[in-house]
This record gives sequence, structure tokens and C-alpha cells, in this order.
Amino acid sequence: MMQYQIEPKQFFERISPDYKIEVIEWNHDKDHVNILFKAHSKSDLSKFINTYKSASSRLLKKNFHRLKANFGRIGFGRNRFV
Repeated sequence: MMQYQIEPKQFFERISPDYKIEVIEWNHDKDHVNILFKAHSKSDLSKFINTYKSASSRLLKKNFHRLKANFGRIGFGRNRFV
């Protein structure tokens, strides 16, 4: 298994306190993750999710160079959560 500089779950846990979000459960499969989290009523969820998607996309492209070649600047993580 490839070791990353930072795992996607660790990154999620690192940025979540800034948005008053707590990870309750984290599961994953080959092509997706399921995250159960608790958020404060004032949390800006769309901003948090967009921040996480952007950062995790950069991490994946950095660790898996063929993703960058296949998806470039479009397609991968393109849809925003609103």
C-alpha cells in the first residue's frame, strides 16, 4: 500500500475543527468514502465540503500522477456541493 504525506481522513480531521465539524464515522471503498459527521448549526457546510474536495483532489493528483494526466483541470472533483 502506498504511503501518502497525509491521508484523506487525516486531512478531513485537520480542517474540520475550523468549521466546527466532528467526524463520527469514516468508511471507504475503492471509489468513494462515506463520512458521518456532526456539525454546529452555524457551520458553513458547503464551504467546508468544497474546501475538502479541492484539497483532497490535489492530494490524489499529487500521489497518483496518472489522475492528473487523465483528468487535468476538469472533470475530477468538478461538481461543487452547494
